[in-house]
Amino acid sequence: MLHSIFAIMSDFTEFDREAFRNLLAEIGNMHMPFGKFGSKEYPPAGVPLIDLPVEYLVWFKERGFPKGRLGELMAQVCEIKEVGMDSVFDPLREARGGRYPLRAVRRRSFGFE
Repeated sequence: MLHSIFAIMSDFTEFDREAFRNLLAEIGNMHMPFGKFGSKEYPPAGVPLIDLPVEYLVWFKERGFPKGRLGELMAQVCEIKEVGMDSVFDPLREARGGRYPLRAVRRRSFGFE
């Protein structure tokens, strides 16, 4: 499977590579605007699409992605993550300071008054 992906990628023309770079840049700049990972729960903009859990994306895949460009980009991210190529997003994450934290910060001290 991985070998076939690299074979396909080696057949990219320069135009295809540029289109893929542009797609990754667009995905890297898009945030989830609604729902469990939206701007209400993770202000101000929501969780970046590249950091959404694959289970969340598969849930949308089974029920239908949102209409429009957001849905198209979510489908692309889902496909990339499902085939195990999540590391393609690492340079985008590094440029933005790392993975977006999805878990609440645990309290380190407890008051037993």
